[in-house]
Amino acid sequence: MQLIACPWCGEREENEFHYGGQAHVAYPHDPYALDDEQWAQYVFFRDNTKGPFAERWVHAAGCRRWFNALRDTVTHEFLAVYDARAKHPPTTSAAPAAPQRKDQEASR
Repeated sequence: MQLIACPWCGEREENEFHYGGQAHVAYPHDPYALDDEQWAQYVFFRDNTKGPFAERWVHAAGCRRWFNALRDTVTHEFLAVYDARAKHPPTTSAAPAAPQRKDQEASR
């Protein structure tokens, strides 16, 4: 079972959390001014990034608070968790590089 670090409660099992979609998606300033295509873009279309991706999570079985997480979509590793009110992830660096195999090190 994967552990997720709630910013308020600490590490807990993944079954206590629910995924809330992509983080940092701005609500339209005037939603009533949007046509159907623009509204559909806001509601249904999200990035599908391979690698570090900012997401929203809620600690549903704990403190019930929302937070953002930077998670690698390839390895499912949580790289950082931070307050949902923060504008950007605390780190923008890519996931750590894969360790070099011994045969690759020898070729250097």
